[in-house]
Amino acid sequence: MTKILVTGARGQLGRHLMRRAAEAGVAVRGVGADELDITDPAAADAQVESGSVVINCAAYTSVDAAESDEWSARAVNEFGPANLAAACARVDARLIHVSTDYVFAGDGDSPYDVDAQTGPATAYGRTKLAGERAVHAALPSAHIVRTAWVYTGAGSDFVATMLRLERERDTVDVVDDQVGSPTYVGDLAGALLELACRSDIAAPVLHATNSGAASWFDLARAVFEELGADPGRVRPCTSAQFVRPAPRPAFSVLSGSAWARAGLTPLRPWREALHSALDVVV
Repeated sequence: MTKILVTGARGQLGRHLMRRAAEAGVAVRGVGADELDITDPAAADAQVESGSVVINCAAYTSVDAAESDEWSARAVNEFGPANLAAACARVDARLIHVSTDYVFAGDGDSPYDVDAQTGPATAYGRTKLAGERAVHAALPSAHIVRTAWVYTGAGSDFVATMLRLERERDTVDVVDDQVGSPTYVGDLAGALLELACRSDIAAPVLHATNSGAASWFDLARAVFEELGADPGRVRPCTSAQFVRPAPRPAFSVLSGSAWARAGLTPLRPWREALHSALDVVV
């Protein structure tokens, strides 16, 4: 029976993973940052059990803050995953490490496949790419799973923000020159759980996002439409009107072809997933 350890279990992805695993009857244990500091090698060694599957959801995700504090981001996104990989290697455990579309330059025009050239344009992206490389250096059999634009529809993520702004404002301005792969956290959790319960997958790098592509503007309009609100209240604008410390990729659509080739279940289209997500939170 598969035994799973979820690190970063108090975050949005970690919580959904814990829930999905429990519903599926899979033995799962979750630890948050207070219980496991992944930047401490000894702590990682103490938590990883022989024969288990570790799904690392722990990450420094403050994209803008990383621009002025790259060292803190490296500690969690590079050194921490390396510690987990080394711990897994010592006791013959498997590791699934969650990464990001930010490892790419974001200037492409077709979906990035797993072997596309990387070239992060932000400190966050650099630390995540370094983490991927550190994981495979310590544990070549580990799975790197990149994802993008993850939302729950609750809390402070983009979809949740659009739900709130639809109630509070007559119109909302949203950038239409950034295109990506909106991904419902519930679908991502299910995909990671499927991978964890399969022992026959050898692919070192995979992409897991809901299929299709959308701009933030498209996603915001879709949220309004799902609510029965007028999507015309969402107005397009450019990234230049919302300058951030870390530049956002103009194009970060990830190809799911490697996931399908591995025999894993493709994730459904993003609009269908959004409908299901809003059924839960609205």
